[in-house]
Order: sequence, then structure tokens, then C-alpha cells
Amino acid sequence: MFATDQTREGMNAVLAGENRSFRGKLLFAGPAIIASVAYMDPGNYATNIQAGAGYGYRLLWVVLFANLIAMLFQALSARLGIVTGKNLAELCRDNFSSPVVWIMWFVSEIAAMATDLAEFLGGAIGLALLFEMPLMAGMGVTAIVTYGILLFERHGFRPMELIIGAMVGVIGLCYLVEVLIAPIAWGEAAVGMVTPELADATALTIAIGIIGATVMPHAIYLHSGLTQTRAEIRNEQERRKILKYSNTEVIIALAIAGMVNMAMVMMASAAFHLGHEEVAEIETAYHTLTPLLGGAAAAAFLVSLIASGISSSVVGTMAGQMIMQGFLHFRIPVWLRRLVTMVPAFAVVAWGVNTTQALVISQVILSIALPVPMIALIIFTSRRDIMGPYATGPVIRTLALVGAMAVLTLNFVLLAETFGLPVPFLVG
Repeated sequence: MFATDQTREGMNAVLAGENRSFRGKLLFAGPAIIASVAYMDPGNYATNIQAGAGYGYRLLWVVLFANLIAMLFQALSARLGIVTGKNLAELCRDNFSSPVVWIMWFVSEIAAMATDLAEFLGGAIGLALLFEMPLMAGMGVTAIVTYGILLFERHGFRPMELIIGAMVGVIGLCYLVEVLIAPIAWGEAAVGMVTPELADATALTIAIGIIGATVMPHAIYLHSGLTQTRAEIRNEQERRKILKYSNTEVIIALAIAGMVNMAMVMMASAAFHLGHEEVAEIETAYHTLTPLLGGAAAAAFLVSLIASGISSSVVGTMAGQMIMQGFLHFRIPVWLRRLVTMVPAFAVVAWGVNTTQALVISQVILSIALPVPMIALIIFTSRRDIMGPYATGPVIRTLALVGAMAVLTLNFVLLAETFGLPVPFLVG
């Protein structure tokens, strides 16, 4: 526990005004970095490749929009944990009726399985391609590595934060390499970021997948738990300081995650959109990158995918534990949680399902499950009996409601399109 205890002592010194250095303030970084991994998971790779290859830079606005929603809701989740000392699932259990709690838990567990499907498959695909091993072997290695990392959690929060932070750094560096290598049309990318457009039903499905892959239900639950007991708060002045540091970390960590996602779309657009629009799978993208952009770009792509899959799978398991403990006041061993959430991924591979398509569908499932924690978070953070003076004001509450309504509307449109009902604003 040395690293964690040392971190807490350092945070106390900063809060007491004894340490005003930048290095001291870095001790408060961690929760948003862990949460940000959920915004760079392999599901993002699948949806972003399809977005860039099929539609060029025209869906970048979706990535930007999703990232802004993510910043808002992760900041609210962190605030909830810091102010109440409880996580979102615990507050749901305390304030909602038993049937509602059970339904919310069930939906959240389905979302957790969909999350792990994307994360686990992504890491396995990356290992299988990089080391030329069978996909099942890649899945086995991913399982062993993720479980090994999860064992560090018993040593406190800081070792896990440092491990996940290092993997985030690897992902970011890999996509910096990709952006420098790929011939990106920066002007077109800038236009795509600010021009809302959905060309057809497929673009709609990919857009909802991007939102599901970017604004993650389990990350909203997890962030409140990561902040609830991390720092010792002795007075309201210290609470306000921690909230300030938390908001700053959320903005920085989620901005980096957003830039990585935009880099994914831009790389896919630059490499595949003209002449290789059919590229829609991670494996095809890797094999196509080598002749188009060279071995360095292809290798960076796989290394980032492996780091993404392993780190996000670890974070997904942590979130699953917190969700079950919060809703049901029940906790299972990490190895059993890891085993249960791995089963769908192994089943998908055993049945021969297209892995990238499975990743995209998993992200759509996440998007449909997303309103559950979003609405609960809006309710709790706006209640003065729970948040006191830290309850959200009308501006933040309105922005959160607009974000939640946007997700609900896109989900409704997806269902309407699935059942063949007309969708008036789809053009092209």
C-alpha cells in the first residue's frame, strides 16, 4: 500500500497548502485517466474505422459531440462521488424502489458484457495479428494479462492508476505517429467537425455506435466510485479544491481521448476512404495499412489496439465489480467476474461471428443502455438533499438534459430504422 499511502499523504499536504507545486497537484490525477480508457477502447477502433473509411471526415462532428457529452457526464459523476462519498449505483439502491434497482442492475450488466466483448476481442485481435497467433490463443493471452493487472488493485488505487496511465500514454503516442504518417486533409477534417450530417441509415448506425463507444455507461458508474474515498476531505474548502482538480483532470483526460478518437477517424479517412471504402474490419485495416502507409503505421495501429484492449478490459472489470456491489450490495471474486464477462467473447469467436461487426453491435447496445446511468446521474446531481450546495445549477442541468435527450433521440431513430419506419431527417 506504500504508493497509495504516499499519494494520500501528498494530497493532504497539497490540500493543507503545504505543497503548492505542480507535481503535488498531479497526485490528484488518476480517476479521469482510468475513466478515459473507456473512451479509447477497441469498440472505438471498429466504429471509427467504419466512419472514416465509409464517410471520410463527415462523421467527425459525431466524435466531437460525443466527447463533449462525455466530459460533462464524467465531471458530474466525479462530483457525485466527491460530494456524497457514495457511487452512482449505491445512490440508485438507496433512492429507488427494488424493482427499479433490479432492472437498472440487469441493464447495466448487459452493458458490462457488451463492453467486455469489445475490449476483450480488440486486445485478442491485436495480439493475434501482431504475433501471428490464432485468435483463440490471443484471447487466452489477453485473459491472463488482464487478470494479472487486476491483481494490482489489492495494493491500493495508485499502482492501478499508474499502470492504466502508462497504457493511455502508449495509445496516445501510437496515434501521434499515425497522424504524422497519414496524409490527412486538415481542411476537410475541420469542416467535418462542425458540419452535422447523417448521409444514410448506415451512417446513423455508425454514429450511434460512436456515441456508444465514446460515452460509456460503465465509465459513468465507475468514475463516481473512483472519487468517493480517494482523498481524505476534512472541510468544505478542501472539497472545493478537489472538485476543481477533478474538473481540470476530466477536461484534460477526455480531451486527449477525444483527440485519439478523431485521429482514428482521420487516419481511416486518409488511408481508406478514396479507393478502399470497403475496409470495415480491424484485420482488413491492418493488412491494408502496410502497403498504403508502411509497416510503422500498421505496427503502431496494432500496439495501440493491444494497449487499448487490455487496459479497457481491466477497467471494465473494475466497473462491473462496482456496479454489482453498488446495486446489490454483493461482490464476487475478481476471477469469477473476469470469467463471466469473457464468455460472450469466446462464444462469438467459437461461432465464427464477424469480430468487427460484433464490436460495432456491442457499441450500439451500449448506446441503448446509456440513458439509464445518464438520467440517474442528472437526478442525483440536481437534488439539494443529496448534493447540498454542490447541486447542479440550471445551465449545467439543461446541458445534461440536452445530452441525454440527444442520445435517447438517436436510439429511437435507430430502432425506427431497424423496424422499417421512415426517418425524415436522413438524406442522401
